[in-house]
Amino acid sequence: MISVIIPAYNEEAHVKATIQKIWQYDESNLIKEIIIADGGSTDNTTNIAQIEGVKIVISPKKGRAAQMNYGASFATEKILYFLHADTIPPRNFTNDIAQAMERGFTAGCFMLSFDYDHWFLKANCWFTRFDVDAIRFGDQSLFVTKDAFLKAGRFCEKHIVMEDQHFIKRLKKLVAFTIIKRPVITSARKYIENGIYKTQGIFFIIYLMYKFGYSQQKLVTTYKKLIVQNKL
Repeated sequence: MISVIIPAYNEEAHVKATIQKIWQYDESNLIKEIIIADGGSTDNTTNIAQIEGVKIVISPKKGRAAQMNYGASFATEKILYFLHADTIPPRNFTNDIAQAMERGFTAGCFMLSFDYDHWFLKANCWFTRFDVDAIRFGDQSLFVTKDAFLKAGRFCEKHIVMEDQHFIKRLKKLVAFTIIKRPVITSARKYIENGIYKTQGIFFIIYLMYKFGYSQQKLVTTYKKLIVQNKL
């Protein structure tokens, strides 16, 4: 059985559809619970989620890493599935996860696709089938056993950006990791709001700064300066 954990902050435009699609696409009936780990939303995110009947916890700290850790602390099942609030998993995704576990993989993710038709975004998504850290993002979602999650030390809450890459790098040193060759569908809103090529360039800059050891404060400052409508 699976606990789904969704970090959210002011996601009233997406959270209802995401919750409904999770239940709808759980064709193997493996999901025990959906946990919304809210970071103090000021819109109707929690009200909408409450109407959808999911578990809502209010994280004492804002930020995806802190919220995902907090949500995971309430999970009752052995398999954790971390999913962004603006991302939809593929049909029968829980069966994909179960089969991966049966093949000996303790953790993994899906490929990526966007809800916006553009050749450049499609090209970027094509590369997510490969096991390369530079193209591994939280938007691809993450499934992992609770034991492995704790063994890897959970998400580092000092990481406001790149928390997913930081955790997966540690995780892959401990357990077998796989990429399921089916895509989740995530919102392209940042690309649309900021410009597709410009946004990709900004993400590349942030990644290089991260690899060269810049502080999280510097990464966050740069991100906020360059990305419009950010939720950090």
